[in-house]
Amino acid sequence: MIGAMGRLFVLFALADLALLVIALIDCLSCEDYEVRALPKAAWVFIVLLFSPIGAIAWFVAGRPQRDAAARPARWRPGNGLPERSRPRQLAPDDDPEFLRDLAARSRRDDEDLLRRWEEDLRRREEELRRRKSAEETDG
Repeated sequence: MIGAMGRLFVLFALADLALLVIALIDCLSCEDYEVRALPKAAWVFIVLLFSPIGAIAWFVAGRPQRDAAARPARWRPGNGLPERSRPRQLAPDDDPEFLRDLAARSRRDDEDLLRRWEEDLRRREEELRRRKSAEETDG
């Protein structure tokens, strides 16, 4: 009877050790931004100090979600994606739509400024005409 209990204890100890090692490797191999609920260092301590409960807690609450829909697509150097497929953001001076909008906005601003100058010029010319006609009638 004691021999069977001893073997059962060894079996549970090996299962606990295997769970601890697998959880620790999994925790250390994931990126910091992927870890859920707690910082990565806290999960390492929990897995090491509270075996096997810590390892089970890691798999339930801390392990990153592996499905593609739950994770935002993120490019990192060395993750296997070719450089040409890396998502890029265009700088404003490289974005044709922004440049078209900028040119149209600049053209509108220039036309508005020109219209105001012409109105001001007409107003001043009209004012000069009135003064001249007033001086001719007075003089």
